[in-house]
Amino acid sequence: MGKLSKRNILWIVPIGILGVFWYFYGPQKDITDNEYITYVKNYSFENSSKTLESSFANACQNPYWVYFETQKGQDVVEYKGDCPVNNKTAKVNVQFLVDRDMTNVRNGAMLVDNKMQEEADRDKYILALVGENK
Repeated sequence: MGKLSKRNILWIVPIGILGVFWYFYGPQKDITDNEYITYVKNYSFENSSKTLESSFANACQNPYWVYFETQKGQDVVEYKGDCPVNNKTAKVNVQFLVDRDMTNVRNGAMLVDNKMQEEADRDKYILALVGENK
């Protein structure tokens, strides 16, 4: 084998650094089963006896629940599924923000076919889904 030249080192070091960054910050596997997801699935709003899981199961197809933590340390559970919106089936993503003590769930962002929805529209949709808005 030949000697390691400066030119070779200048290629190896950046590739090694990129490899380390990829390992720590690259794509991660989805977390689909933990206590935050279980808490949100079993959560019911004050005026409703229906859980979020049963509400989405009654209205939507292809449910997918995933947990992640934001860079600011906020715990988020996201529901993804094919749900009826304005009498059409659409891809819906709804995020629920959970406090560290798991005592409260707040509505987060909502996307319908990858388009961000207004807070009022999101709240109205979720209330109708859980049966509070009769």
